[in-house]
Amino acid sequence: MRAGGSITVERGAEKTVKATYRRTGGMCTRCEGRGTVSDIDLTQLYDAGKSLNEGALTIPGYSVDGWYGRIFSGCGFFDPDRPIREFTERELHDLLHKEPTKIKVDGINLTYEGLIPKIRKSMLAKDVDALQPHVRAFVERATTFTVCPECEGTRLSEGARSSRIDGISIADACAMQITDLAAWVRKLDVPSVAPLLAALRQTLDSFAEIGLGYLSLDRPAGTLSGGEAQRVRMIRHLGSSLTDVTYVFDEPTTGLHPHDIQRMNDLLLRLRDKGNTVLVVEHKPQTIAIADHVVDLGPGAGTAGGTVCYEGSVEGLRAGDTVTGRHLDDRAAPKDSVRTPTGALEIRGATAHNLQGVDVDIPLGVLTVVTGVAGSGKSSLVHGSIPAGAGVVRVDQSPIRGSRRSNPATYTGLLDPIRKAFAKANGVKPALFSANSEGACPTCNGAGVVYTDLAMMAGVAATCEDCEGKRYQAAVLDHRLGGRDISEVLAMPVARAEEFFGSGEARIPAAQRVLGRLADVGLGYLTLGQPLTTLSGGERQRLKLATHMGDKGGVHILDEPTTGLHLADVEQLLGLLDRLVDAGKSVVVVEHHPAVMAHADWIIDLGPGAGHDGGRIVFEGTPADLVAARSTLTGEHLAAYVGA
Repeated sequence: MRAGGSITVERGAEKTVKATYRRTGGMCTRCEGRGTVSDIDLTQLYDAGKSLNEGALTIPGYSVDGWYGRIFSGCGFFDPDRPIREFTERELHDLLHKEPTKIKVDGINLTYEGLIPKIRKSMLAKDVDALQPHVRAFVERATTFTVCPECEGTRLSEGARSSRIDGISIADACAMQITDLAAWVRKLDVPSVAPLLAALRQTLDSFAEIGLGYLSLDRPAGTLSGGEAQRVRMIRHLGSSLTDVTYVFDEPTTGLHPHDIQRMNDLLLRLRDKGNTVLVVEHKPQTIAIADHVVDLGPGAGTAGGTVCYEGSVEGLRAGDTVTGRHLDDRAAPKDSVRTPTGALEIRGATAHNLQGVDVDIPLGVLTVVTGVAGSGKSSLVHGSIPAGAGVVRVDQSPIRGSRRSNPATYTGLLDPIRKAFAKANGVKPALFSANSEGACPTCNGAGVVYTDLAMMAGVAATCEDCEGKRYQAAVLDHRLGGRDISEVLAMPVARAEEFFGSGEARIPAAQRVLGRLADVGLGYLTLGQPLTTLSGGERQRLKLATHMGDKGGVHILDEPTTGLHLADVEQLLGLLDRLVDAGKSVVVVEHHPAVMAHADWIIDLGPGAGHDGGRIVFEGTPADLVAARSTLTGEHLAAYVGA
């Protein structure tokens, strides 16, 4: 690359390879491009007082009876009957660190590799959350991850890090806030790569235009919220010259402040005006209002839905008698009187991410809403700055840890009292009514489907022919409670199950309490046996909320609980939040929805912008005071919402 204008291009090495900045040629060899290095606690790997044949290893999958046991016994590098603490230095090295070596055991050619490199390849090279629960528990117990000392977390080799443009390396550029990076790129004048710079400027400007200018390019994708991830995917289409394309967006306003929703609407209209078809699944009235055509599904949820209730213009929807039409113009007014705090949760000098030494008191015993434009520091404040030991119960939209067998009944603990009731009514063991235990269909092992690995192609799941997807042995389904077998109970929606377990032979108070909480959070349409992997982010959060409603923690923190909620459901959510506060809980909600802000007892508004332009408290007070002051973007939009 040649210097052009006033630009100075420095090379870190005289010989430059084309792959310097790629993951293969430019990655840090110490951390293999991960940015972190792991430290394994050897005491968690084995019991030094035992021999390998006595089960000294405590690593999942490394049992004496399995293949690894045969490899250890037949490798010849150490005596598997001698306690590990008696191994020589060489034997211990071979057990822990030996490089891959060809061996023959029982006439079979195998490869022996030390425990440490084997664990790094089989477990630590994968996303921890994607591991099986028992393997994940082992990794979290035995391993600590720290920033790589060689590349300092940049994941790049020395050659890549030492190549600079005007003193800025690629690592420095990726660490910049995107708005700052865009400004820096605009100053570059290198004629030899002018087309490349033009395309880069357009992409970076698209980030800012779509409300993501506060991100940095080195931000791990796994840390993005659902709304941020979707908007990142949108960027590649903004500059596209394609026309006559159909775009489908699923709740693109997720995580957006009303100020940002307007910009999102403009982008959707631009895509339409280029000659494309834009389909948007959305609940926000602000986005519904710009539609050319509305399709309203209902009238209820789950089995009570699935019908087109209305099709036509927005004006026709307002005049129609559908649930959406009746609630489209709903407006919540600020409370005439707010609750009096019973105390305060103090945060002092908060500097997480973009917070700029924030001091704030979060009132206790009331409903507090933390708001602000996207990227202003809300999550950093409530998730990264509240002191430990505050008795906080956090409810967010992160994936629920569990296997594909997990469902609302198992996650909430609802299945336990149901299994016991079935067992008592039929005089058998509760384990029969667990699809993961004795009652499981032997063909699909209780999964209800048979998974077929197609090697290079995606695997296929087919309904089990023996149990017909019911997951249980035929003999188990002969046992009934209230006239229903266990598979029929798990196929019930929450609302129906609440009625079923509320009276008669099937009355189970413990189950009804859990079902009541699920109905309270708007999940009455979910079936008890629905796989958790099929739930949306908003449904996952509400499922967690229902599970934690009985917890003893005094402070409940909810992160955008209106995600995925219909206008009518928001009203139900507000009632639930009131009940939590009236029961003595302190509820802190990170939220943009104007109805939730108007309903709050106290509002903490962060801003004034995003990234390094935010991170400050710009307002603290009641919703009525915020509307009256109109001193922030939130205040302006809330005032417009309530019609002040």
